[in-house]
Amino acid sequence: MLIDALMALHHPVRRRIFELLTNEGPAPVGDLARRLGIPVGSVSHHVKPLHRAGFVVPAPELARDTRESWWRGVNLRLSWSSDDYGVGSLGRQVTDAAERANLEYLTAATVRWMRDRDTLPPEWRDGLASDTFLPATPAQMEDLKERITTLVAQWTSEVRSDAEVHPDAERRPVRLIARVFPSEPGAV
Repeated sequence: MLIDALMALHHPVRRRIFELLTNEGPAPVGDLARRLGIPVGSVSHHVKPLHRAGFVVPAPELARDTRESWWRGVNLRLSWSSDDYGVGSLGRQVTDAAERANLEYLTAATVRWMRDRDTLPPEWRDGLASDTFLPATPAQMEDLKERITTLVAQWTSEVRSDAEVHPDAERRPVRLIARVFPSEPGAV
């Protein structure tokens, strides 16, 4: 169910666990705890809702013994619209909260990149910032959203295919943030 998935993923610790497992591969709970700087019990607590929602699956074949709990991320696409729920409903409250949490998480990631980019090799420092602001019709806005979604899906497929063909190529997680929405001039 969408609401359960949103509640599972849009917690900052769970989001970080999910991103580690989907970008860097399977890991045991102990390693995740060390990387996140939180207790092992906290990682186990946060993995449960991710597992119930299908974002992570156990990877017991990687454990050296029965005391190790390994997890693997599942690349799922999560999309929602708050408009699917009535104003004031629990569904609307959850979807709105998830969207705010997502924006805060992505803003923090952008700020971290800006702060730390000079520590990266030169070929990894240059990101893309694009801000377009012009009058458009609802149909034009919908067209833009569809084009961006199609482009991102195609690029994602190509990158994953290339990773299979060239597994030894240097790779880093790359984050794309796109938002398309109506806005008033000077609105903050």
